[in-house]
Amino acid sequence: MRLNGEISSGEDEKEKQPGTSTFSGQKVVVGYALTLKKKKSFLQPSFTGLARNKGIIFVAVDLKKPLPEQGPFDIILHKLSGEEWHDIIEDYRQKHPEVTVLDPPDAIRHLHNRQSMLQDVVDLNLSDCHGKVSIPRQLVITKEKDPSSIPYEVTKAGMKLPLVAKPLVVDGTAKSHELFLAYDEFSLSELEPPLVLQEFVNHGGLLFKIYIVGETIKVVRRFSLPNISKRELSKVAGVFRFPRVSSAAASADDADLDPDIAEHPPTPLLERLARELRHRLGLHLFNIDMIREYGTKDVFYVIDINYFPGYGKMPGYEHVFTDFLLSLTQSKFKKKLTT
Repeated sequence: MRLNGEISSGEDEKEKQPGTSTFSGQKVVVGYALTLKKKKSFLQPSFTGLARNKGIIFVAVDLKKPLPEQGPFDIILHKLSGEEWHDIIEDYRQKHPEVTVLDPPDAIRHLHNRQSMLQDVVDLNLSDCHGKVSIPRQLVITKEKDPSSIPYEVTKAGMKLPLVAKPLVVDGTAKSHELFLAYDEFSLSELEPPLVLQEFVNHGGLLFKIYIVGETIKVVRRFSLPNISKRELSKVAGVFRFPRVSSAAASADDADLDPDIAEHPPTPLLERLARELRHRLGLHLFNIDMIREYGTKDVFYVIDINYFPGYGKMPGYEHVFTDFLLSLTQSKFKKKLTT
């Protein structure tokens, strides 16, 4: 099903009456371990109110108490950094298989490295699925490298300018989402490794943020970096910093755009991409940043994958997420009945 950019691989769901569910009105207890910033953006009153009417209760995990002594929980949502939390939630997940942990910490860790996160897209080889999906050509500069050697490494690799430079490690901080646009390779020596360098692909200044919530897909358009002409490239030098490629304030869904640029990627392509990445990554909650190469209709590049992104910026996320949480619990309930 597709509706306003949303895709669901299941059948159309019947509208449920507030306060009812398919498992006899049983309450669903969702524990959450989130930063204050994440809690504020995600657990908005519109979401918690809707969820409460459907029988979902959100309970904060107390980080000062042992996790096994809390609950009982049906589901745990988490997005905290650090080895200590990783070990706590992984140990809990192993000892409490009856609780759905979103998502496995080792699977999340895979997305903390920009080199490994995009390798799964390369391995998919989606070259003939109503379009071609790949990643921009990229080069990893490890922390052992002297910044002064970066121009040489770029030349040796045959990378084409301009180049986008991003921190190799994604740790949830604003700094890890910064990017730099380099018009000449010599200016790259100003940057601090570890880095990932990607060849910049002209994409009409538009980026597709593809939100994944279980089996549901929602596509949102965002303004991005404008095209760079050969003339501009020959006249401009240096490295320019951008805090983030896109933001909610830069929504392009209501803008008057060139239809060739604004058209969403084909539904079959998105469905297959999301399905394959869900399986390979082992994640339920993530988004994909995708661009269409300017001047083409069906050549796409994945430039980033993020775990548990800012769903509060996704239109209608309250209903999508509520239905997702209910579906997880209903699935477990049905399994109990058949065992």
